[in-house]
Formats: sequence, structure tokens, C-alpha cells
Amino acid sequence: MITDAEWDERHNRKIERIIKNAKFHYKSNIENIIFDQSRNLERTLILSVGECGFVEKNENILITGSTGVGKSYMATALGYQACIQGYRVSYFNKSKLFTRLKMAKADGSYLKELTKIEKQDVIILDDFGLQALDSQNRITLLEIIEDRHNKGFIIVTSQIPVQGWYDIIGEKTIADAVLDRLIHQAHRIELHGVSMRKKKYV
Repeated sequence: MITDAEWDERHNRKIERIIKNAKFHYKSNIENIIFDQSRNLERTLILSVGECGFVEKNENILITGSTGVGKSYMATALGYQACIQGYRVSYFNKSKLFTRLKMAKADGSYLKELTKIEKQDVIILDDFGLQALDSQNRITLLEIIEDRHNKGFIIVTSQIPVQGWYDIIGEKTIADAVLDRLIHQAHRIELHGVSMRKKKYV
């Protein structure tokens, strides 16, 4: 019993450390996801994804929908689920991440930052596509996606439908390379409905 208790304590400390290192903006979980028919959410799919088999299969998850429908909440819930199962996860706001990596290029720590990202089992790229990518950010995105291809997976949230991502990335050759690696073998979740934030005040 003492051995089991010590193992449980060590395991719980490990999970707490993984969750802390993920740097989520808030806490969410699959159990609290609202499976309203108007949201275009399939309970079976979400619960299946929540088992995290997609991590081992290197299957990406692409979550799209208008503002406030719960994209970030769902991405974070899946990230928490992965943490609980012992996977290393990092949450990134797309704009802040790319700004940080631009600064890293200037101070010489860019490759070190990319290596940190590459070591994660799961990365969440939140709010992709709010602004078109410039030439430097295109290359950065390609390097991140290339590093993860067949070695890890990524959850992307965006207000822009997947078919519009080509224009967001911009340059044809790079867009083809990124989307070829990102979209194939990906689960697509297209959320519908009104803003969940509005519902809180109704």
C-alpha cells in the first residue's frame, strides 16, 4: 500500500508538472463540453479523440468556427486530456508565438526555441489565420510543421475555414507544403452556433 501510494503521488506530481509546463490560458475538460446539436458536435468523435489515440497515430486536429463558439475551450480540453495521459503538451497563441520566434531569430536563440517545440508530443496553435502570414512567418510555420510531420501532432484553431488557409499562408509553394502535411490524416471539427460567451449573459 505504501508503494502504491508513493507511485500515485509521483504520478500525480508528474501530471501536475506537465499541465503547468503546457501553459494553458485556462482549465477546461471534455466532461464539460456541451454537445448541443446546433454546434455540429459529434459526441462519439470527441470522446474518441479524447482517448488520445491520435497522438500515437500522428493525426492532427483542426477546429474551425466563428468567434466564441468554443474552439479554444475544446482545444484546451483535448490538451488537458493528453497531459493526464502523460503526453508533453504546449499551448501557443499563434500571434504571440510567431512574435517570440522573430525575436529569437534576432538574438540567436531561434533553433533552440524550435527544438523545444519539436520535443513536445502535442502543440496547440490557437487563433491561426487572424492575419495573413508574412514571408518570415511562412518559413517559421513550415519549419514547425515539418519538424512535427510523422513525429508529433498539432491542434489548430481558426475562425477561417480550412479551405481559406491557403490564402492566409500566401506563397504557393510553402502553402502547398504546409497544408499537405497539416491536413492529410487530420480530424476536422467545424463548430457552428452562436457565441458561447453571449449565452452566459442571456
